[in-house]
Amino acid sequence: MTSEITLFVNPTAGRGRGARAAQPAASALRDAGFSVRTVLGEDADDALRRAREAVAAGTGALIAVGGDGMMSLALQAVAGTGTPLGVVAVGTGNDFARALGLPIRDPAAAGRLAAEALKAGTEREIDLGRVGERWFGSVLASGFDSRVNDRGNRMRWGGRFKYDLAILAELAAFRPIPYRIRLDGGPVREIEATLIAVGNGSTYGGGMRICADAVMDDGLFDVTVVGDCSRSTLLKVFPKVYRGTHLDHPQVTVHRVASIELAAAGVTAYADGEPLGALPLTATCVPGAVRVLSS
Repeated sequence: MTSEITLFVNPTAGRGRGARAAQPAASALRDAGFSVRTVLGEDADDALRRAREAVAAGTGALIAVGGDGMMSLALQAVAGTGTPLGVVAVGTGNDFARALGLPIRDPAAAGRLAAEALKAGTEREIDLGRVGERWFGSVLASGFDSRVNDRGNRMRWGGRFKYDLAILAELAAFRPIPYRIRLDGGPVREIEATLIAVGNGSTYGGGMRICADAVMDDGLFDVTVVGDCSRSTLLKVFPKVYRGTHLDHPQVTVHRVASIELAAAGVTAYADGEPLGALPLTATCVPGAVRVLSS
């Protein structure tokens, strides 16, 4: 193990928490005897290029500081390489860290945990989802939830309430979506659904337990299908997502699969909260794709 590690920082995460979090995380790592090099990047593409260069040069670990968007970028750099990933979660959602039971909005504790894990060699191999060349760690969203994301991203007003406003707007315009799905290479099924979420992890949207029983090292996705619901039913079911009790509703089904093909017109998929592209797509669960520093 090399003593030089890379701190991969999003300074704008969590309304500026990323920049403030870098220092206590770096201090904890340096106090443990590690040499820390910081990578920022002028934009997402530049940051990813720099992170990949650090991994290729043999950095001892890539420690990502930011929210789920930063974790997503970091996964693109370390997946399949054997380079350990450290997580300093200081964003808004932090679903990747939450699913792994890692510290949230406590950069000093996260830095100490990463340092201790590097010294002790305690790493957890977890699965990742893959769509083409893109990796994801938490949930791939498609349907009502991704349309809320689309609308919220387009809104230039509403501040921190814009996604709540987007939910209301999408409810007003809501129609069930005709999907074509194929599970593990089986027959194509045509269904009408409100949304289909493909979970490597259990949560999205800052703790919404859409795939509540998903396990990140079982080699399988949990695919949550919310069927054809009326607006009133959707309003009753959606709040239950925060507790995971929506899985008991008769309109909700869960499939455990290693791969899924999804097709639907006019639907953009999001993975780890980032736009992935329009359907159709094929998502595959890749076992042990990344090593995460953990206690």
